[in-house]
Amino acid sequence: MNRVEQLRTIFKQSRTIAVVGLSAEWHRPSFFAAKYMQAHGYRVIPVNPRYAASGTAILGERCYASLAEIADPVDIVDVFRRTEEVLPIAQQALQSGARCLWQQIGVVNLEADRLARDAGLDSVMDRCVKIEYARLFGGLNLVGVDTKIISAKRPR
Repeated sequence: MNRVEQLRTIFKQSRTIAVVGLSAEWHRPSFFAAKYMQAHGYRVIPVNPRYAASGTAILGERCYASLAEIADPVDIVDVFRRTEEVLPIAQQALQSGARCLWQQIGVVNLEADRLARDAGLDSVMDRCVKIEYARLFGGLNLVGVDTKIISAKRPR
């Protein structure tokens, strides 16, 4: 399976994304990406100890301090943390039963990638879920927002 087919399969077989490091600040990339994915039918579960401690909800969802606290099944663990912080998150992703470890743009932890792949998970590094989803399923334009004026949608 080539890379494009793998990404399409990940998106088509997934419905829940746990975003580790999701910020409640609307101007942060994590918030923008999570809101986009939520608008496209995915359930986004925020994971950020700072907001969990204060009881802050993000995008209408309860925020958790760690993946271990989430009782619901998670398909994709989307990591918005520094590269050196990814390995323990990958270990939690394995324990949670997630099917994919996704490291955002600029995040490349080869040890976490190897751990995930060896355990049978899909693993994506140095890519943005929002950009990849828009690229593969339409909706990507100059500013990354679907204005409905110019369409990048591919014919089916």
